[in-house]
Amino acid sequence: MFLKPGYQQEYEKRHATIWPELKRLLSDNGISDYSIYWDKESNVLFAFQKIEGSRSSQELSDNLLIQKWWDYMADIMVVNEDNSPVSIPLVEVFHMD
Repeated sequence: MFLKPGYQQEYEKRHATIWPELKRLLSDNGISDYSIYWDKESNVLFAFQKIEGSRSSQELSDNLLIQKWWDYMADIMVVNEDNSPVSIPLVEVFHMD
């Protein structure tokens, strides 16, 4: 995902007060251990989440609460027409337990 320049503090502020109902929705859909990292030079956001089930947070696009969160974040992120964050799926090429 991509953060617009100059919005790192606002991004952190919004996530520090993430809506309890959104956290519950993610948990109820098997999403846990969710972290987002920011690369200062490129404004790239890298999200990591463990998934028990078939859908990641990005794949819950049919949920109105997810859509509301995307709308809330659209002014500080690079987004698609539906306000979902522009994201690039990554292929795992190495894992060590």
